[in-house]
Amino acid sequence: MQKQSANDKSKKEKALSKIKQLQKNIKMSSSPSDLSSKMTQITKLNDEVARIDASQADLAKQLAAKNAELRQQLAKIKQRESSE
Repeated sequence: MQKQSANDKSKKEKALSKIKQLQKNIKMSSSPSDLSSKMTQITKLNDEVARIDASQADLAKQLAAKNAELRQQLAKIKQRESSE
């Protein structure tokens, strides 16, 4: 899960970087079709960033649940050891 989270973070950074580059290019473009194409790319990248954010939130919840589960198991083990 942590590896997937790191991969998603990298993908998000790349997408945000590409969005910035496209926004710079839009300022220099004059062709309507070129502008439209860049805007479509930006929209798709923004959608990808939103998907990654949702995935990150889901992974964070799963990680928190796993950590809580591990803490409970550790507490049970310590309790057994102290009662022996």
